[in-house]
Amino acid sequence: MTHEIIDIVEAYQKAKEKGLKTVLASVVDLKGSSYRKPGVRMLILEDGNMIGAVSGGCVEKDILRQSQSVFQTGISKMMHYDGRYRLGCEGILYILIEIFQPSDNFINSFNNTIKNRLKFTINSHYAFEEKEHLEIGTFFEFENKNYSVSSKNIPDREELSLFTQAMPPCFKLMIFGAEHDAVQLCQLARFNGWEVTVISGPLESKSIDNFPGACAFYSVSPDALELKSIDDQTAIVLMSHNFANDLKYLIELKDTRPVYLGMLGPTKRREKIISEFLEYCPDVDEAFLDLIYGPSGLNIGAETPQEIAISILSEILSVTREKTPMPLKEKIGRIHS
Repeated sequence: MTHEIIDIVEAYQKAKEKGLKTVLASVVDLKGSSYRKPGVRMLILEDGNMIGAVSGGCVEKDILRQSQSVFQTGISKMMHYDGRYRLGCEGILYILIEIFQPSDNFINSFNNTIKNRLKFTINSHYAFEEKEHLEIGTFFEFENKNYSVSSKNIPDREELSLFTQAMPPCFKLMIFGAEHDAVQLCQLARFNGWEVTVISGPLESKSIDNFPGACAFYSVSPDALELKSIDDQTAIVLMSHNFANDLKYLIELKDTRPVYLGMLGPTKRREKIISEFLEYCPDVDEAFLDLIYGPSGLNIGAETPQEIAISILSEILSVTREKTPMPLKEKIGRIHS
């Protein structure tokens, strides 16, 4: 959900330039079940526009109405939303609504954290009672320093509850290849909120303009790749449609540890690439080989480039969330544990 926080901060900066106040709504607790879970947030602008969502769309109008007093007084408040009688979700949402007016130091620290792919923490101090509260509020922790979203001091009251959320770096997808199917994968991944980097060969006449949604584009030979930013929040897909290039990419990637490494093409192609890869790199760590998924994607009958992109993204999600794909109607118990 890091990308949602990025969207909120960017929207706040644009609103500030227009002279508009903003309010942050955070789901900090839940009793029962709901469409989304604690930790989801949305930003409300003074002109009524909203960035993000805390539900499927049913709660937002009530939050907008409740936020008006916060705009007027600047005092934070707690809101309850009982979905048992309105939605059939059998859950009660506890929502913290507060002024969002972070300092310049907050913005600078946030931007540095995102740029350097560092983890951070969000702490929300809240009360269960549905009313205005002077001391409740949210604080972001960047590199062991706390920053309030509204210039408040950290409260020291035992009766307040605390919701803590660890935020990883924004999930990143690296696409090695610049053909039409890579464009589709790039667009869908960006739609999912991921950072997308595209790597093409130096002889291909492509640029970042050919890949809507891409955050970065590099046209380099395999041995000139910069791989230091690959971490456990990075997925990689090799889809250059060139056997030799994919082999070279795999050799250069051997010392990295992404969370997922997919290869396009049939099983025989994968086996041939890995066989030749092992001839070049016989001492490679087995942990690296365990990361390789090929053919990349889930077996959902995908045929078109768009469908193949969906199947690849679905497999990446299942791997990163450690879930075995199955129809939800066959799942016993709740959707989310």
